[in-house]
Amino acid sequence: MAALGGDGLRLLSVSRPERQSESTALGGPGSGLCCWVSVFSCLSLACSYVGSLYVWKSELPRDHPAVIKRRFTSVLVVSSLSPFCVLLWRELTGIQPGTSLLTLMGFRLEGIFPAALLPLLLTMILFLGPLMQLSMDCTCDLADGLKVVLAPRFWARCLTDMRWLRNQVIAPLTEELVFRACMLPMLAPCTGLGPAVFTCPLFFGVAHFHHIIEQLRFSQSSVGSIFLSAAFQFSYTAVFGAYTAFLFIRTGHLIGPVLCHSFCNYMGFPAVCAALEHPQRRPLLAGYALGVGLFLLLLQPLTDPKLYGSLPLCVLLERAGDSEALLCS
Repeated sequence: MAALGGDGLRLLSVSRPERQSESTALGGPGSGLCCWVSVFSCLSLACSYVGSLYVWKSELPRDHPAVIKRRFTSVLVVSSLSPFCVLLWRELTGIQPGTSLLTLMGFRLEGIFPAALLPLLLTMILFLGPLMQLSMDCTCDLADGLKVVLAPRFWARCLTDMRWLRNQVIAPLTEELVFRACMLPMLAPCTGLGPAVFTCPLFFGVAHFHHIIEQLRFSQSSVGSIFLSAAFQFSYTAVFGAYTAFLFIRTGHLIGPVLCHSFCNYMGFPAVCAALEHPQRRPLLAGYALGVGLFLLLLQPLTDPKLYGSLPLCVLLERAGDSEALLCS
């Protein structure tokens, strides 16, 4: 057990005391080493994930089924190996979380049903305006839409669509596993939970810069517009990454961030410009505003840790200060 006074971080459980004495706890002279190991581990995971997409040489665009299938293979291999990076980090730093690795990474049964439903509901509330817009522009009525969605043929078609599988299943699952479930446990003991929410998404945002390579190869746009688009994508993926990191910490589950990620991939970035020019602009913009307002109002109640049981990352460490109290209680 290594403890720090004042505003420092206190590790609940530290293994190998001969390797991790009080002087090398996170607030002591050796704290820099732990942080460097954490940052290097996260950077290695991000590079491995993105690099796995380019181990296959191909002149085909990223949306070609053959390219998608090959990338499925490589990214699933990297993602399945990513927990071993957390194990290696644990050995190098000597930090013992006091719980199993799978629990720390959000694979647990306690509170799983609210963890699956409430974050998704919260995200759908945020997208109230885009959902209204989708409903207004849809030519079919609600009953017909439900019949289509509930039909086995619809899901059979989805499961054989490589782009659908990538956007709704593989990408949400592997990205949340690598960039949230593996990175947050390594960053939190170094930065604290609050800063980790905003540090972790930087790796996630930078990882999306690889799209520049393919856009330069296949796009007809100018170089300036491609880089401007990449900067915009980095911005909103970083914001989204902070949101799912917040969900992961507050619920202690991986399933919520995965489902929210899949939903957001389906919805895409809100078409605000189209809403401003929509024939039913006023009710639509009211829906946008109402969705954002309700989201902010319900963010804390629907992610209340009491709904989900004990939080593994909060059990891993404690930090004095308001930001940590808000995240863990």
